[in-house]
Amino acid sequence: MENGEVVNVLLVDDKKENLLALELVLGKDQYNFVEATSGREALRVLLKEHNFAIILMDVHMPLLDGFETAKLIRESEKLKNIPIIFLTANHDKPDSVFKGYETGAVDFMIKPIVPEILAAKVSVFADLFRKTRVLEQQKKNLLALNKELEKNTQEIRRSNDELEKFAYVASHDMQEPLRTIVSYLQLIQEKLDNNMDKETEQYFNYVIGAGYRMRDLITGLLEYSRISRADRPLEPVDFNTVLNEVMNNLGTSITESKANIVSDKLPVLNSNHLQMVQLFQNLIGNAIKFSGQQEPKIKISYTVNNGTYQFAVKDNGIGMDPKYNERIFEIFQRLHPLGEFSGMGIGLAICKKIVERSGGKIWVDSVPGKGSTFYFTLNN
Repeated sequence: MENGEVVNVLLVDDKKENLLALELVLGKDQYNFVEATSGREALRVLLKEHNFAIILMDVHMPLLDGFETAKLIRESEKLKNIPIIFLTANHDKPDSVFKGYETGAVDFMIKPIVPEILAAKVSVFADLFRKTRVLEQQKKNLLALNKELEKNTQEIRRSNDELEKFAYVASHDMQEPLRTIVSYLQLIQEKLDNNMDKETEQYFNYVIGAGYRMRDLITGLLEYSRISRADRPLEPVDFNTVLNEVMNNLGTSITESKANIVSDKLPVLNSNHLQMVQLFQNLIGNAIKFSGQQEPKIKISYTVNNGTYQFAVKDNGIGMDPKYNERIFEIFQRLHPLGEFSGMGIGLAICKKIVERSGGKIWVDSVPGKGSTFYFTLNN
């Protein structure tokens, strides 16, 4: 037997010398033996302690024989899974052996018993008992861990909800005082227009410009927090209609940049129409914005794999270093100076949030100077 936890073994025999012989065969250092000299005594023991790895029981006992005792054991919900090995004299007939198995025995050994065989069989059940105990403890630990994880998840969800509510309220409430500050600065600038030197005028422009950037940040933050708050029911969305709406919204940019936008015939999926417009508009708008000196060429396509729709928005723009592939989806992250390209680094963060709330994922494949392809997945 492998080394491990000492397990309980119940020995049931009406002859003391047989009990002693079993203990000598199995070895007291390996098991904790509990003796019972009758079927009734065995049942009394089992009512107090049911944590036994195995029961070795003689068939022929007065008043309550081994078969009757085993039947009563199997009727107990707490005891029915304890394995029983019957020990009996060699004159028992085959029908007695069958009866033993019918009462729930796992084995039936005929006396005289070969010590090595008995020891090996008990060892197998003892090891099985130990492994079962380990699995049960692991299951308890896993249930406790899952319970703690669920508690932490609920706490994180609650904290995120509160943070999003705060961001929404704070951003909304900051708009009015900021609008007032910028408006009064412009009025002062107009009033002092003829009496300002160039340096003072430059200071006013800096402050007013910062106010407009703050307005854009607040607007972006409101849009970002609004995604989580807009839990509208899903409905069939024709993505061809979504693309047409985006093309209309970006009409001026498309015309001025002479962008060439082509697309596969897109599917109809259960989704949120407004958020899909926002998603495609941000991706296509970025493809136009970061086109460099050449005319933008944008290709929209999709594939289906096991019910998952993977969309691709490919451009021929300036591309970027792959080391920024994760960073660009973080809120307020920019790869270029403020004066070089417009925007506050919110658009792709909004795209990521929309896709992830839809159960998908978004990523980019980009090469500097050779364009980018943004991929995202959606489930129908």
